[in-house]
Amino acid sequence: MTERPEMPRPQLEPLIRSALAEDLGRAGDITSHAVIPAGTWMEGVVRSREAGRIAGVDAAALAFTLMDDAVDVAIAHPDGAVVQAGTTVLSVSGPAHAILGAERVALNLLCHLSGIATATAALVEAVADYPARIACTRKTTPGLRSLEKQAVRAGGGVNHRFGLDDAMLIKDNHIAVAGGVRPALARARAAAGHLVKIEIEVDTLDQLDEALAGQADALLLDNMDPATLAAAVERVAGRAVTEASGRVSRDTVAAVAASGVDIISVGALTHSAPILDLGLDTEPSEA
Repeated sequence: MTERPEMPRPQLEPLIRSALAEDLGRAGDITSHAVIPAGTWMEGVVRSREAGRIAGVDAAALAFTLMDDAVDVAIAHPDGAVVQAGTTVLSVSGPAHAILGAERVALNLLCHLSGIATATAALVEAVADYPARIACTRKTTPGLRSLEKQAVRAGGGVNHRFGLDDAMLIKDNHIAVAGGVRPALARARAAAGHLVKIEIEVDTLDQLDEALAGQADALLLDNMDPATLAAAVERVAGRAVTEASGRVSRDTVAAVAASGVDIISVGALTHSAPILDLGLDTEPSEA
C-alpha cells in the first residue's frame, strides 16, 4: 500500500474543534456526566462492520485526543487500508467522559470518509484495465472538502481542483455569457498566469474543434456517450488532457474508460457515497 501524506494538523484541527463544539453545545455531554462518575477510565475499539476502504483515521483520532490529551489512541489500520467486517481500525483508552464525548464526531467523520474511499476504490478497480484515472470534483460538503478529497486519494483516486483559484475551468455558463468557446478561451488565455492551466467544457465535437483551435490545456467532455468520447479522444490525439464527466456510475465507468480518456471525474464520490459502517465497542475499566 502506498503511503499517503496526512493533512497537516494546523489544517485539520480547526475542522475537528468546530465539529466537537457543535456536538457539545452549551453544556457538554450531560448524559455521560450524569451516569458515569468523574475519573472513570474506559477502553474502546473501533471496528469495521463491513468490508471497505478506510479513510479519516487521523481525523477520528484527533477528535478523541482534543477532548482530553489523556486519551491514548492506537491506529491499527491507516487511511487507504482495506478491511473486512470485524477488523479493528483503532483503539482508544482514557477518561470515559472524553471518549464518549468525542465518539459521534469521530465516527461520523470516519464512516463518511471511509464511504468515499470505498466508493472511489470500486471505480478505480472497475477501470484497472485502462489508463484512465478516477477524479473527484468540487461537489463536496461545505467545510469538509480537504478531508473528502483526502479520502478520494485513500481510495486510489486523484483530486480535481480544490477551489476556484487552482485553475481555470470554463463551463457551459461561462461560455454562454462570454459569447462562445472562442472568445471565452481567448480571454482566459490573455488573463492566465504562466502556471495556470485552462480547461474548457464541451458538449459536442464541433465545440471540441473550437477548443482545440483555442489551445485549451484540458477538455471536459460533458455527458458524451462512449462512442462520442472515443471520437473526441481520436480528434484530440494527445494535444490536450481529456476528461469525461456526467452521470458516471459503477455500471458505466468501464465503457467510459474504454474510450481512451485520461480522467473520469465523478461528483457522486463526495456528494452521494454511502457511509462505511464502523462502530465503537467499549468496556469500562479502572484508571
